[in-house]
This record gives sequence, C-alpha cells and structure tokens, in this order.
Amino acid sequence: MSTSDDSFELYDLRVEVICPPGKRILCGAQAGDFFELKGEMLYLAPGKGFSIYSLSAVLPLLAAKQRKTHANDWMSSDALVACPDPNCPSVLKIVRTGTRKFSHSETTAVSLEGNEHSV
Repeated sequence: MSTSDDSFELYDLRVEVICPPGKRILCGAQAGDFFELKGEMLYLAPGKGFSIYSLSAVLPLLAAKQRKTHANDWMSSDALVACPDPNCPSVLKIVRTGTRKFSHSETTAVSLEGNEHSV
C-alpha cells in the first residue's frame, strides 16, 4: 500500500428487529423491520418507519460496529441491543454485511498531514 493511498474501509451494517414470537411489542416495530447503514447514510425500506427511541438505543454503537475491531473485543462478538422500553421484549440485531471503501480526501476537508493544529 503506497503512502499516497488515502483509502479506508468501513463495514456496511443491517440493523434488524427481532421479536420473540407471541410477545407484545410496544415500540411499534414488527419482526424483520430493518434499516441499513452504508457509510454515513442510513436507508429504510420503502414505506417503512423506525422508532426514534429504538434508533437512539443503537445509534451510539454504529460507528464502532462499522470499523474493524480485534477478535477479542466485545464489539466484534456482541450484536444485540435491547429495546429502550423496559417493557418491550424486542431487540435490535446489528449485522456486518460487507465492506465499502472510502477515500479520506473525499470524506473530510482535513488533510492527513494537517490533523494537528494549535489552539
């Protein structure tokens, strides 16, 4: 890899609702509802919605799940996030679905050499 290559990879993610059969779901989700994250873009299936409260539970983990992690890191193995409603038995499953290549220069105005500056 040459020093002029400013590329990096992120995982694409799929976040799917898992509902225990026969249980009452309170967050408005249905089993199999999902969204996908490709780079920084979040995509919903046409005509589908996603609870902002459920999204708030999983959102802080997504940037870390997009990145390669050590095999022993819990971020590599743990994929289930509980619904934030303590009375709702649904969970959100985060699945890494593939990788996507990005260019540093196309994703930020800060150069690789210029990421240090004085205040």
